[in-house]
Amino acid sequence: MQTYDFIIVGSGSAGSVLADKLSASGRFSVLVLEAGGTDSRFYVQMPLGYGKTFFDPAVNWNYKAEPDPGLAGNADHWPRGKLLGGSSSINAMVWIRGARDDFDAWAAAGNPGWGYDDLLPAFKALEDNQAGADAWRGVGGPLHVTDCSDAVHPLTKRYLAAGQQAGLPLNLDFNGAAQEGVGVYQISTRNGRRMSAARAFLRPAMKRANVRVEMNALATRVLFDGKRAVGVEYLQNGETRTARAGREVILSGGSVNSPQLLQLSGVGPSALLGGLGIPVVHANENVGAHLQDHVGINYTFKGRLPTLNQTLRPWWGKLLVGMQYILTRSGPLSLSMNNAGGFFRTDPAATRPNMQLYFQAFSTVIPKSGERPILTPDPWPGFSIGLSNCRPSSRGEIMIRSSNPRDYPRISANAYSTEADVAEMLDAVKFVRRIASMPAMAEIIEEEVLPGPSITSDADLIQDFRKRSGTVYHPVSTCRMGPDPSHSVVDPRLKVHSIEGLRVIDASIFPDNITGNTNAASIMTGWKGAELVLEDQE
Repeated sequence: MQTYDFIIVGSGSAGSVLADKLSASGRFSVLVLEAGGTDSRFYVQMPLGYGKTFFDPAVNWNYKAEPDPGLAGNADHWPRGKLLGGSSSINAMVWIRGARDDFDAWAAAGNPGWGYDDLLPAFKALEDNQAGADAWRGVGGPLHVTDCSDAVHPLTKRYLAAGQQAGLPLNLDFNGAAQEGVGVYQISTRNGRRMSAARAFLRPAMKRANVRVEMNALATRVLFDGKRAVGVEYLQNGETRTARAGREVILSGGSVNSPQLLQLSGVGPSALLGGLGIPVVHANENVGAHLQDHVGINYTFKGRLPTLNQTLRPWWGKLLVGMQYILTRSGPLSLSMNNAGGFFRTDPAATRPNMQLYFQAFSTVIPKSGERPILTPDPWPGFSIGLSNCRPSSRGEIMIRSSNPRDYPRISANAYSTEADVAEMLDAVKFVRRIASMPAMAEIIEEEVLPGPSITSDADLIQDFRKRSGTVYHPVSTCRMGPDPSHSVVDPRLKVHSIEGLRVIDASIFPDNITGNTNAASIMTGWKGAELVLEDQE
């Protein structure tokens, strides 16, 4: 059995940052256990290639949630990255930090050091923003953030104009002074390639002699001496192996895998563990509970002007954009499908936006199987305006089904399970139609394809978004942070309550979800978490 100072389970958005920062001084040895394989794949590195990874078992856990009454009984597809970089290697790359009020609420809930002003230095330090440095933006950090303003599809200008005609301000930086409004999204790429956490943080760390990364290594349980974590057992190449941690074990498997591994290791709801024959190391009913996720829907339109459909669907179009990408690392394949978007309030009295917008200059209404058809859109000029809720009140859970670590856990999202979530989504979809009715958009729309002009009553609109909504891949809070062990899993220093030598550092610790995409905040959590770990070393 080999011994390392730190064992990090998971090489994703937070785990990659931890590996880099904990090993940088050369003082500590670090082992990273990654259940998946390499990120050295063309469709991982090409930004728009994530449509090819959406169902690919070589890089994707391909989880499926339980049939959800709130989603008309649908069992939602839950992609999660299973490779170096984790979900940052297969996501849509939209770089949104979250709202000031989100993090200030974390601190106000009893988590000192997690307010916006506390975290802004970390956000700035980790990024190298193409837009340049200012009071909110950083340059010179490991992760490059690209300004796409000059590269987006021409239809994006009409969307931005329509948003302003509908009453939203133009916002040039959603991570700047204010978040509300419509604007072009910045994305985590550099020179036309995906800037995952693996590329920004883990790959540089892997060059150090004090870092070891084991791929295809499925962590099966944390090893304890009493109530102190002392190592990790894992499966690799058909063999059960163990590694010892001299200082700490850190779980960075994300909102699905971190609670799963805690439960498999005997930390979790006592009745669940007892019923599965798992010895209880420490009973905590919050492990796997409090699941929050953003749920979204697209409204799709047939246009009178060309969209990306006419570029990406024909073979010759694919050839042209492929050559453009290979030769210049530019063009549609170098971008996210979400060219633009924004944030708005369904209640004018609210202090911060509760809804996020997405503009996509293509459409994928005609169903295909086996992949997300980003690279094979509809044969007619289509585009979509999407939205998702930012802070839903619905709560779900992620619980293991058995003591077998290869069995996927049971994911119960409970989407739209509160009247408040249904009411705000009803208001939100009506606002999407308002944007589409503004002159800048209305004059180029031939028809609304989904849900279609026959869907007009509140009851029909609700039934439609229950049937067509789904996760936008931002699950959090299953190992939530808080000072009170009766309501949380980790304390404000991310140490698991009542356990020594064990932390959780990833999006599962978010006390509540944030306003926007979660990847930037997950990476920040890795950065902040590494600082806490280093502060606690003697």
